[in-house]
Amino acid sequence: MASTTPTVAAALRERLGTRYTRRLRAQGMLPVVIYGHGEKPVSAAVNAKEMLGHLHHGSHVITVALGGTSQTCLVKELQFGYLGDDIIHVDLARVNLDEIVRVNVRIEFFGECAASKKPGAVLTHDLAELAIHCKVRDIPESVRADLSAMQGEILIAGELKLPAGVTLAIDAHAPVARVIIIAEEVAGEAATPAGEAAAPAGEAAAPAGEVKKAGDGDAAKAAAPKK
Repeated sequence: MASTTPTVAAALRERLGTRYTRRLRAQGMLPVVIYGHGEKPVSAAVNAKEMLGHLHHGSHVITVALGGTSQTCLVKELQFGYLGDDIIHVDLARVNLDEIVRVNVRIEFFGECAASKKPGAVLTHDLAELAIHCKVRDIPESVRADLSAMQGEILIAGELKLPAGVTLAIDAHAPVARVIIIAEEVAGEAATPAGEAAAPAGEAAAPAGEVKKAGDGDAAKAAAPKK
C-alpha cells in the first residue's frame, strides 16, 4: 500500500433517489455509501474529480473525513453508467489497517518469454487483475509478472512472486498469461469446394464451359416413357 492513505472530505446526503444523485453529479459530486463494522450505512457525497483521481491511480484504501471524524475505508464496489465508461457511485467499507481483506490488484506485466518468439506465436493475458488476501496496510498497488521467467507457454498464478504478507485468493493453477501458436496457411494449397464430387471411373469430364444436357446418352433412354 502507498505510504500515505489519501483523504477525501465527504458531506452527508439528505435526499436520496435518482433525481437527486443526478443533480449531485451535475455539480461535480460523486455519491458514496459507507458501511460496515456494525455501524449504520451512511449516504454521502465526495468531490468527483478528487475521488476519481485516487481511484485511477490504484488507491484501494481511502480515509473519509465526515462530520468531524475520519474513517478508514476500503473501496468495495464501483458502479458504472449504462455506457460503462464512467463511475457514478462508490461503495466504501469501513476497515482497520490490520484487518485481512480480499481485494483485486492490477497485474503489471514485464519482460519477454522465449515461447513468444516462435513463428506464429501470440502472447495473451488471461487476467488483468489478481485477487489476493492481505492486511489492509499491506495492499500493494500492483503485482508484477515477469514473463521472461515463463517455463513453457503458460504462466499460472502460483508462479507469481507476491509481496510479504500477501497470499492468493484464487486457484494457484489459474492461468495468468499464455502463448498461443497460430497455424500459418500453406501457400498454394487450395481446398476442394464442398459438395464437389469426382467423376465416376471411365466417364470423361465435360470440357470447361460445356454443360452436359440431361437428355444425352443413357440417361435420356432411362427417362423415356415405356410403351
